[in-house]
Parts: sequence; C-alpha cells; structure tokens
Amino acid sequence: MDIVGVIHSPDTPADERSRVSELLSLALLDTDRDERFDRVTRLARRMFDVDVALVTLVDSDRQWFLSKQGTDVDETSREVSFCGHALHSDEILHVANAATDERFFDNPLVTDNPAIRFYAGQPIHGPGGARLGTLCLIDTEPRELSPIEAESLRDLAGVVENEIAIERAGSLDKLTGLANRRGFELVAQKVLDVCRRTGRQATLLFADLDGLKTINDTLGHAAGDDALREFSTILEEIHRASDVVARLSGDEFAVLLTGSEAPEPTVDKLRAALEDFNATAVAPFRLAASVGVAQFDPQGDESLDELVARADADMYRDKRVV
Repeated sequence: MDIVGVIHSPDTPADERSRVSELLSLALLDTDRDERFDRVTRLARRMFDVDVALVTLVDSDRQWFLSKQGTDVDETSREVSFCGHALHSDEILHVANAATDERFFDNPLVTDNPAIRFYAGQPIHGPGGARLGTLCLIDTEPRELSPIEAESLRDLAGVVENEIAIERAGSLDKLTGLANRRGFELVAQKVLDVCRRTGRQATLLFADLDGLKTINDTLGHAAGDDALREFSTILEEIHRASDVVARLSGDEFAVLLTGSEAPEPTVDKLRAALEDFNATAVAPFRLAASVGVAQFDPQGDESLDELVARADADMYRDKRVV
C-alpha cells in the first residue's frame, strides 16, 4: 500500500526503547494463532457488532495482529496504524469518524480499503507495564462508543493482559526472575530471525557460575540460591535492556547481545563486577564465572542450538584455563 502523503503518522513514545524491549522479550510476534486471544476478539466482534476486532502488537516499524477477526491481513505499517497513536495514553483512543478526524482523514486505511470510519483501541500492557499494542474495534460506519461499551472494552483488554502475564510466567525462572530456557529459546530465536533479515550481528555469551556445588555443600542450598540471585542481578545490571539474559539451568546462564560491538568489553565488565562484589559484599561466598563466546553470522545458517553449543564449548575452554 502506498503511504506517500500521509502526514499524521503516530509520534514515537518517550519509552520506545524499553517498550520494544519488553515486547520482544515476550516472544509473541509472528507466533501461530492462539485460541486464548482469538476467544477475546471473537467475543469483542460479536459484543460490539463491528466489522473487525484485533489484538495488535506495535513493533518498531509495524503493527502485527496477535489475533484478528474480520480481516485476512496479518500486519500493517506502523506509519499508518491507528494503534500507534493509542500508545501515548492508558485511555481508549476513540475515533468516531476517521473521515472527518484531522489525524486520520488522509490515512490510506481511511481513503482506501478497508475504509475505516470507527476505531476504538484500548492499550494493553505487558507484565513490565509497557504499552504493547491494543485490543481494538474497527468498523466502516461512523459511530460513538458509549461509556458502558468503553468499560467492556477495558475489561476485555484486561483478559488479554492476564493471558500475556500467564504466558510470561511460564517463561521465567522463579528463583532469579530471568528468562528460563524456554523463554530464552523463544526470544532468542526471534532475535536471530530479525538479525538475519536485517544483516545485524549478534553475540552469545555462555556463563557458568563456578563453585555453586561447593557453596551448596558447605553453606547450604539457601546460600546457593542467594549466590544464583546475586549473579543474576550482576548479569542484568551490566547488560542493556535489549539484551536477552537467561538462566538456562542450574549454574548455566546465557546472554544474547545484538550489534557489532566486540564481546570482550562485556566479558571484562562481568569479571570486574564479580571482583567488586567479592571485595565489597557482605556474603559468606565469593562469586566467579567461566565465560564462553560465540558470534552469530547473519549470512550463515547456524541454528540457535548450534550457537549455544559453540558458546558452551568455549566456556569449557575458559574453565580449563582458569
């Protein structure tokens, strides 16, 4: 669809970087149809008697439909999206007649198919509070949204938020709050897919918390759990919000970084943070880690499992050197 001439594309939210980071961390983009969300959009379409009901996720340059009723389209450009405008408030964005609204009258989704007139979008939030997209209603006839309808739309959006939170909980390590192996694999695969499409480089760090068995055996498992939590906190603090940090199992951790920066400064930063902890923290244990590195080639065909295996092997080489 030609979008030349559109002059009212949505502004970028102030929290855009952290918002997109949370969206990516949920690994919901480009997933298969999910009955939990389809149930909500079917109900919304019937309840409000509209042509289209959607759960949208607004990515950095597009809006993708997590659930859709009444359309065969999977996504649209963010530049022409109504939902992009809804990200600036927690309130419903209500457009009674887009053809006479100064923000949308020249939008190709209004002037051409699907000829939107009515739109109502309630922002949906991720577990971290970021506005991810909307539960929205679309119709080709102008109409108002009554207060009772608005309350119902907010309630249904809450159902979507609850389902996302439940999905997120299944991808988290309960002890550390980091992504677990399932969560890491879901998110990391999406990130690598994006890297392949855009030619962007990535690096995987594989870290083993050394001496965890000794801590457990000599100080007890409560102290071992404390050591895992402290190490997890350090990993989160030294990495960017856009990096994927996970506890894969036991004493094994992984961090997926995107960008062309050399990995050595990050490894050095981790070692420095561990030295600082050991010098200043009041704890009955010391923290140490062996770290392996594997760089991802966006032009290659290496799988995520192969990338992890390479970083794991490099970690064991580091452990032998130490």
